Amino acid sequence: MSWQGLVERTVAGLGYELVECERSSRGLLRVFIDRLPGDPQGEFITVDDCERVTRQLQYALEVEGVDYERLEVSSPGLDRPLRKAADYQRFAGHEVDITLKLPFQGRKKYRGVLEAEGEGWRLVLSDGKQDQALSFSLDEVREARLVPVIDFKGRRKADPARARADEQEDGGQ
Repeated sequence: MSWQGLVERTVAGLGYELVECERSSRGLLRVFIDRLPGDPQGEFITVDDCERVTRQLQYALEVEGVDYERLEVSSPGLDRPLRKAADYQRFAGHEVDITLKLPFQGRKKYRGVLEAEGEGWRLVLSDGKQDQALSFSLDEVREARLVPVIDFKGRRKADPARARADEQEDGGQ
């Protein structure tokens, strides 16, 4: 079994999704993990999650005799890459940045809301005046990443009752 297969099997066995893994020439093995959709533990990877995966990977890599100098396990970050069709399905409705392999209308980089479209995908682009859509297949994409959403109050605004309570606590501001 390859080292990538070993990493993927170990991460999946612990109940996480392997987003990507890479190995540098200096012996660094870097592993990015995420929670599975609908995980009851929450939406975000914690330090405890990284620790748990690190311990298990160190053991598995040693048993299989995989040579590496240093192991780093972390979350994929707020700008999580979309690699597989399942990633696109999971994050449909979210804002994403895509870079195409070949330019379309003189551009390779686009930002918009990801939507499924039949067998393919489309990005709904909004310039504030009118929406346009860019249809594409996964084969045409060089890179796709979530657009980071930074909200220091968390996701509480989704609950109207909680939002009103927060406003009252903040003095109605």
